[in-house]
Amino acid sequence: MYRTALRNVLAHKGRLLMTALAVMLGTAFVAGTLVFSDTMGQAVRNSYSKSYSDVSVLVSDKSSRSADEGPKAAGEKKREALTDATVKDLAALPGVERVRGVVTGFTAVADKKGNLIGEAWGAQGSNFAPDASGQDPRYQMVQGRGPKAAGEIALNKQAVDKAGYKVGDKVRVAGNGAAEDTTLTGVFTSDDPAVTSGSTLVLMDTATAQQRLLEAGHYNSIALTAKSGVAESALLDAAKAKVPDVFDLETGQQLKDEQSKMVTRSVTGMKSMLLVFAGISLFVGIFIIVNTFTMLIAQRLKELALLRAVGASRRQVTNSVLVEALLIGVIASVAGLLLGVGIGAGMQSLLASMNDGMPTGSLVIAPATVIGTLVTGIVVTVLSALIPAIRASRIPPVAAMSSGDLPSTQRGLVVRNAIGALLACGGIGLILAGAFAKGSGGRTYLELGAPLTLIGVFVLLPLLSRPVVALVGPLLGKVFGTPGKLARRNAVRNPRRTASTAAALTIGLTLVTAVTVIGNSVTSTVTRLVAGSMKADYTVSMANHHSLSKDLAPLVAKANGVTAASPVGNVMWTVAGESKAVQGFDAASFDQLVKVNVTSGSTGALKQGQLLVNDEFAGKHQLAPGSTVKVEVDGDKTVDLTVGGVFERNDALSTVIASNALIDQHESDSFITEVLVKGKDGATAALKQSVKEATGSNPVIQVLTEKDKVDEFSRIITTMLNIMYGLLGMAVLVAVLGVINTLAMSVFERKREIGMLRAIGLDRRGIKRMVRIESVVISLFGALIGVGLGCFLAWAAGRVLAADLNGLTTVVPYGSVLLFLGLAAVVGIVAALWPARRASRMDILSSIKTD
Repeated sequence: MYRTALRNVLAHKGRLLMTALAVMLGTAFVAGTLVFSDTMGQAVRNSYSKSYSDVSVLVSDKSSRSADEGPKAAGEKKREALTDATVKDLAALPGVERVRGVVTGFTAVADKKGNLIGEAWGAQGSNFAPDASGQDPRYQMVQGRGPKAAGEIALNKQAVDKAGYKVGDKVRVAGNGAAEDTTLTGVFTSDDPAVTSGSTLVLMDTATAQQRLLEAGHYNSIALTAKSGVAESALLDAAKAKVPDVFDLETGQQLKDEQSKMVTRSVTGMKSMLLVFAGISLFVGIFIIVNTFTMLIAQRLKELALLRAVGASRRQVTNSVLVEALLIGVIASVAGLLLGVGIGAGMQSLLASMNDGMPTGSLVIAPATVIGTLVTGIVVTVLSALIPAIRASRIPPVAAMSSGDLPSTQRGLVVRNAIGALLACGGIGLILAGAFAKGSGGRTYLELGAPLTLIGVFVLLPLLSRPVVALVGPLLGKVFGTPGKLARRNAVRNPRRTASTAAALTIGLTLVTAVTVIGNSVTSTVTRLVAGSMKADYTVSMANHHSLSKDLAPLVAKANGVTAASPVGNVMWTVAGESKAVQGFDAASFDQLVKVNVTSGSTGALKQGQLLVNDEFAGKHQLAPGSTVKVEVDGDKTVDLTVGGVFERNDALSTVIASNALIDQHESDSFITEVLVKGKDGATAALKQSVKEATGSNPVIQVLTEKDKVDEFSRIITTMLNIMYGLLGMAVLVAVLGVINTLAMSVFERKREIGMLRAIGLDRRGIKRMVRIESVVISLFGALIGVGLGCFLAWAAGRVLAADLNGLTTVVPYGSVLLFLGLAAVVGIVAALWPARRASRMDILSSIKTD
């Protein structure tokens, strides 16, 4: 029996090739993901291992907040700070060789054209802390010297090379306020992973760094280096006795371990996401494998029945089919592993080419990758062939003497339809419960109902194929004549085969349609929210979404052409017992800059130091104009404030609005997210340039119109969708292979029928057309089900997300949906090219006399 299995594999190489390709592509995706993530994780860990090479103990003030990091949480009290006195106390410890106070914060650098060097999120500034020799061991100067006074900086070599600067040049640096020109006094190298990864690092003298990035006399952290022979743990204990408990103390080894765990978590998250899409590709491949073995068994009906007749047991027949699957699984999995290693190397090279500073290293091919890939491919292949193998064992010996195929039974379809209906109805019920549930519970129902519905629909696809294909039957006959009629009948002749072929496309288009509709709906809603809340011509904000300096708003307000300007302040206050983000605006210019629908009271109440609250919050706490509400401000102070107006909820605005004057009166640490600007002539290029110049042409500050903000958000959504499309592309490719495989084997199975059609007058062109139309019909059937299911899931997800994004409605991008259906038709045409050509070239006489 095993020799028979081997002979069958070798005899049907062409028919099994597509199955092997499907398994190979799926396992290659798995192997590529594992190789890439392991290689990247190892490279990043090696790079970051140098971060704390000279740190024995680090004392951190995690409560220290740069001006651009956001407001402190409601109720958060002020804490002690790390100062020069702390540095002096720690330096006096007997086991300390060196102490270094560290100041860090966001600092951007412009090139000679005024454009930002590198990425805004990676731009950093720090202090140059020289020792007795005048050098800072952390930063090796390769040109010039370190900065000694305000107006001087040193810059990392990568940034200098990229911008073409040299020592003595004027360099524009910027934080969250107006940019300023400084003198480049030195160029340095560093093993800091942030620097080696391509980020810019600006060094300033300590006093300037404290003033610009933190507070005068304060440090973010203090690094201690132990003397030779002094254990880190001993130095940690000594340091704990010198500093208050409010500070965090960790040894260098603890810091390295935490960093390694952080890298592992990041890589694991990326790996999990990629493996999900690899799983989708393998899941699609299951349908191809089942289809292939089902059709092979149907074509070898007499052979298998004859084996039973000459004494083979059911178990032997089952094992022979499973051995075929095992051989295919082993070959395809090994090929997939080799291809996956190439994919992993290619992904690493691509990432490195996109980011010159990305850490790289030799490929990591872990034993778990090899074993996991091979086991996954083999198990998936063998399990997929299990049901066809069991069916093969049930072929009665009498079938060897029959001249035709065994009649198909309807009992299996009835049981299948009953199970599918039960699963689909249960899943739809859970989805509807989630869509109409209140609060966050709807998400759980949706997460349970979506996969259940998908499985139910897959099970029901044979039942759905007949009525759906029947809808286009008359059209096919009228447009394409006899080939069209034959194609329709072929498509519904074997519902199981049609369903399993279409299911692969259904999976891909369900996911693609769902994310497209959700993305389009969110974009449409955000567009509406921005338009419904903004009267300003421009908003001034940081490209990296950090806060703006409080000194910037007065400069913008004085720019030529500006008639009204308001910084948008943000604080966290506890209002009526709830921690809420409170937005602050300039009371005098509020009505000129912000569009708000007031239902009671007036916006003029802001000028009297009163609050505006949205209708949902007001209803929850029974608030109305004139109501007094208790508010906890600036950590632990409680004040009574008056509600002056109630407005319709708008998610572009906070629940509670106050004037900036009121916030400054009660809060010492507000956070400016943006500055709203109104010009006398509207949004003009001259006004934009004037505002930009008021920021000192800061390369990180952007001046955007309402349309610019919407376009920026749309670009983010489009990028996310493109990534999803790219990851799902493998599943679609496997689906195309499935259509080709099914049609090719179907053509062979219908060899006699095709010969008869040719004999009675259907020419080669008609045969080709029949096969192509059949392929398109099957592809469109799967696409229609996928698009419909995707839209339904997107609608339910939109209902759930509406709790967090008020006004979110489902907006179906009909152009994209039609494009998906058109691409499905193209897939059908492409997939049918080879099978149609093969069918048209069959010899008439040899086809008719086929047994």
